[in-house]
Amino acid sequence: VQLVESGGGRVQPGGSLRLSCAASGFTFSSSYMTWVRQAPGKGPEWVSTINPSGVFTAYTDSVKGRFTISRDNAKDTLYLQMNSLKPEDTALYYCARGSKYDYQRDPTGQGTQATVSS
Repeated sequence: VQLVESGGGRVQPGGSLRLSCAASGFTFSSSYMTWVRQAPGKGPEWVSTINPSGVFTAYTDSVKGRFTISRDNAKDTLYLQMNSLKPEDTALYYCARGSKYDYQRDPTGQGTQATVSS
């Protein structure tokens, strides 16, 4: 399993970022996929999960209405569109294979940093 995240950066509050996760080494189109984030000094926080077909999604309460998870199974790529960003969204974001309760991240993955600051 290899998962490579990209798309992070520094934005002002209210700004947007689109994160991507390129997957390989497993059958992406058959896998639940999840985004997780870790803020400085805090533990991992589940953000969002999408089912294999992309029809069903779930979000943590703090990002509902602002973030959108999606996937392109033809490209083996997972996305996270983040709008109306807040300083508390600042974190290292990484993608993982699996659902909210059984996800597994790529131990070699570095994640992508999103920083929201004025």
